[in-house]
Amino acid sequence: MVTEPEPPGGTPPITILIVDDVPDMRFLARHYLESAGFQVADEAIDGHDAVAKFLALGAPPIPTVVLIDNMMPKLTGLEAAAQMLAQSPDQLIVLYSAYLDDSVHEAAKRLGVTACVSKSELENLPTIIGDLITARG
Repeated sequence: MVTEPEPPGGTPPITILIVDDVPDMRFLARHYLESAGFQVADEAIDGHDAVAKFLALGAPPIPTVVLIDNMMPKLTGLEAAAQMLAQSPDQLIVLYSAYLDDSVHEAAKRLGVTACVSKSELENLPTIIGDLITARG
């Protein structure tokens, strides 16, 4: 993946690594995020693929945010997030899942996952991610 240089005098683009084992969900997430001006740095199809692509992208600074499903084959989103955060403790990670209960929220918080978002909030992803980036400063 080629990294675009920072615009002169501007801020670097907000880049997203989208991780989901369901192609339609990756497509929809990409659609909403790119429509809002975010740059999708790459996509991954499972937890192992996510960790490999995360490391290949050279985080930080790319991706700005990892948007990751939890229920996937091989490694769950939480397991992959733990590996990413071990490499880059300040990485913004949004756990994006249809199955969010108290135990998932608690496990994500313990790991340092930035936020948990239900897949039912798909159309709100750009606002949610933008707010997280703004809050991070």
